[in-house]
Amino acid sequence: MKKLKIKTGDTVRIIAGDHKGTEGKVMRVDIQKNKAIVEGANMVSKHEKPSAKNPQGGIVQKEAPLHISNLSLIDTKSGDNTRVGYDMRDGKKVRFAKKSNEVI
Repeated sequence: MKKLKIKTGDTVRIIAGDHKGTEGKVMRVDIQKNKAIVEGANMVSKHEKPSAKNPQGGIVQKEAPLHISNLSLIDTKSGDNTRVGYDMRDGKKVRFAKKSNEVI
């Protein structure tokens, strides 16, 4: 199984593509496809057939997945983009922001 630096709940900034500069929270991560869904970013229109849940059907706006390489974690201390590192602290493996050396 692959290891990704970005996890569900992280705040990220899109660094490439049509939605460059947009910030949002990661809602879901697909490890097999290396993609993540960011809240409020990369919105697409989907046509839905009428169903029991949605008897009217119609066009629905929803977030489409973005490739992990187009996302950068936002440092909580400074608000800048940062890379993620792993370290052993207090006997536990933790993620930390390389810019501020702060545990995520």
